[in-house]
Amino acid sequence: MYVADSRATTPASAEGAARPPRAGRRRAAVAPTVLALGTVSLITDVSSEMVTAVLPLYLVTGLGLSPLGFGLLDGIYNGFSALVRLAGGHLADRGGGRHKWVAGLGYGISALCKPLLLLAHSLTPIGLVLAADRTGKGLRTAPRDALISLSSTPQTRGRSFGVHRAMDTAGALLGPLAAFLILRATVDGYDAVFTVSFCVAAVGVLVLVLFVPRGAAVQPTVDVDPAPHAHPAPPAALAPRPTLRAALALLRRRDVRRVTICALLLGLATIGDSFVYLLLQRRLGVPDRWFALLPLGTAAAFLLLAVPLGRLADRVGRWRVFLAGHGALLGAYALLLTAWHGPALPYAVLLLHGAFYAATDGVLMAAASDGVPEHLRSSGLAVVQTGQALARFACSLGFGAAWSLWGDRTALLASTAALALCAAVSVAFLRPATARKVPA
Repeated sequence: MYVADSRATTPASAEGAARPPRAGRRRAAVAPTVLALGTVSLITDVSSEMVTAVLPLYLVTGLGLSPLGFGLLDGIYNGFSALVRLAGGHLADRGGGRHKWVAGLGYGISALCKPLLLLAHSLTPIGLVLAADRTGKGLRTAPRDALISLSSTPQTRGRSFGVHRAMDTAGALLGPLAAFLILRATVDGYDAVFTVSFCVAAVGVLVLVLFVPRGAAVQPTVDVDPAPHAHPAPPAALAPRPTLRAALALLRRRDVRRVTICALLLGLATIGDSFVYLLLQRRLGVPDRWFALLPLGTAAAFLLLAVPLGRLADRVGRWRVFLAGHGALLGAYALLLTAWHGPALPYAVLLLHGAFYAATDGVLMAAASDGVPEHLRSSGLAVVQTGQALARFACSLGFGAAWSLWGDRTALLASTAALALCAAVSVAFLRPATARKVPA
């Protein structure tokens, strides 16, 4: 960890021409930028997951929302960021070194939304607060992932994203635990959770400002010599000016287009995490006071598997790991549909749920990075993220409506069948070439 300064260093655009470390010098497994961003994400996820852990119960039990109403809010919470991700990626790319500051703006907006939940007690104001919070997430996600990608080599991107997601998930593990302890220790538990969440989020913004370098200060971690056939990236001064049109034009590239379509198609059948936890609670009769602990199972599995599966994706191919992750999600849905009510059911479902995220979240960004030029890295990743977020938004709305009309079991059965179909289509027709392993 180090305090970021503004001294000139090798720009990120020189990734292909970066010098290998001197003989005898120990090479870092991942770049310091990845560790700094991982720390920011860890702290921020403690804050956000404190809210996420109690929000379903707060809305459904405390405020009496129907499954359709909750599906609408869950869709907003997980999909509204799609509307601003392209803008965040575009702003970061246009400034050259603005990745850090655009990400910081997003973290700041999300932090300011936490205390506003204290004032919202009906569907409309809560929806507005969640929309603003997801606006912040939309602004920060693509610039943050672009910094991770630009500070890594193609041979180590899966590992770098795995390390970041593991640190991020450590926060997701601590957040629900903190919410659980606050709910048990205070009278006005929800208000206390929202207040503490704001304080933690403010610390995350401070760490970003002090310890994450600007985009121009990012240097890739070199593990191997560049491939002899690789073409060096053009200098930043000669690169075409990043525009939204140029970002959308990336979809003309076969690899980028197929990665985006796969993310969108599979996202259409991926129900929100909160629905998984509500289904588990109904199946097992989990008391309300223990509900906030359910996300811990997903987070623990994600934490343990993110780095190993990221490294595996670098070795055997990112597409294979990405698809296997959706196979794990299918397994979780299938267990929820069975008549099994044994004590091991929640552990098995949450393990598969966490394995799904470990095999898909960072792996998708590593795969997409392979086909996106450096001067459009943030915008290009935003295009992929936007498609996935819009698809999950639609899935949350559809699942909530299906639950209200036909019941939770029928809704889950339809989602399971849709996910199996989308996975089969992806295997048969949409295999992205960028998902193949990078030769060491």
